[in-house]
Amino acid sequence: MSGASRRERQIVGLVGFLCAAALPVVLWHRAIAVVATDFRLEFDYLLTGWLGYGLIAGGLLLLVPVVWSAGRRPDTRLYPRARKAYMGWGVSLYILGFAVAAQVAASV
Repeated sequence: MSGASRRERQIVGLVGFLCAAALPVVLWHRAIAVVATDFRLEFDYLLTGWLGYGLIAGGLLLLVPVVWSAGRRPDTRLYPRARKAYMGWGVSLYILGFAVAAQVAASV
C-alpha cells in the first residue's frame, strides 16, 4: 500500500477499525446479551464474563492513535511517537480478548 494516497490510507484504516469493532458484536451478540442479563457484582463473574470484551475494548482504544495517524508523515505533530507500540499492544490485547470471548461464548 506504499503507492496509496493519504486519503486512501485513512479510509482503509478507518474501515478496518470499524470492522474490528463490529466483529465481536456480530459474532457474539447472544453471548453478550446472556452475560449482560445475568449481571452481578462478583469477581469471578466479572473476570470470566467480561474480561474478553474488556480486552477487546482496550485493544481498540490503543488502536485509535494508530488509525488517527494513518497516512500522516512521521514528522507531523499529530503522528504519535510510539505508534508501533500502540499498534503492538492494541493488536495483542484485541487477539487475547478475542480468544477469551470465544471461550465465554462457547460456554454460554
